[in-house]
Amino acid sequence: MTAVPRLTVGLPVHNGARYLPEALDALLKQSYADFELLISDNASTDATAEICEHYRARDERIRVFRQPRNIGACPNHNFLVHQARGELFKWASHDDLYGPDLLLRCVEALDAHPEVVLSHAGQATIDGVGNIVGTFDYTMATGSPHPPERFRSLLFAPGGDDFYGVIRTDVLRRTPLNGSYHHSDRTIVAELALLGPFHQVPELLYFRRDHPDRAERACPTKRARCANMDPRRANRLRHPEVRLLAEYVRGFVSAVRRAPLSSADRRRCYRDLASWLTSRALPRPIGARVPGGEAGGR
Repeated sequence: MTAVPRLTVGLPVHNGARYLPEALDALLKQSYADFELLISDNASTDATAEICEHYRARDERIRVFRQPRNIGACPNHNFLVHQARGELFKWASHDDLYGPDLLLRCVEALDAHPEVVLSHAGQATIDGVGNIVGTFDYTMATGSPHPPERFRSLLFAPGGDDFYGVIRTDVLRRTPLNGSYHHSDRTIVAELALLGPFHQVPELLYFRRDHPDRAERACPTKRARCANMDPRRANRLRHPEVRLLAEYVRGFVSAVRRAPLSSADRRRCYRDLASWLTSRALPRPIGARVPGGEAGGR
């Protein structure tokens, strides 16, 4: 493959043999074909490497990288951004499925709206065998022309999976990419929203698989999730839980500080962040919904 593709799809994987072929088939059957598919195998010990090589031999758009050791999910995600050649970038999960027009509709939206920095589509949750078990009602105001409104909605509204949208690569590279602290995917999406509006394609094209081995289920505690994102986080002395939470908050603060905002908009974002932190700290009745629930795990 000599021509530079317009879009890079980056798929990080660790021991994903069970669902990886389905995900690769769904991506390779996309109606939009001008993309490269980069797979970074994070030192898998199952049949992942063999599956990757089988698909690489079938399709010249695929490039496969194999990490010599488990570097953690976040460095593996970031590695793919650094390798990308396309002007657009999308992370893909090895266990999710994708409607055949997902890439096409997202790219069309970005072309039609130059101010938009990220485009995604309607999503549903599927089970281990691909049956739809629920749909997601996207209520966030990420399409607003006002950065503070987009930022506030990402703090307080139930989270979606915009992390897996199609993103302008140059805008994504203006962020620090993925940290390995608690909920780092939420801070990177919030920073992208400060840099420009999102567009939601009104079609059900993204299917997020929920199964017992998915990262946030297999790693039930904050420390376990962070250690999955970066093995160094398993050290309790160097990375106590309070540090993992403090870095999460600092991620939002740093995003507001870096964003090209007016003084008034920056103050509004800081006020909303303080309000969100207060809402998280106050006692809540058992069963009450927590504002700004967890965004998509990896």
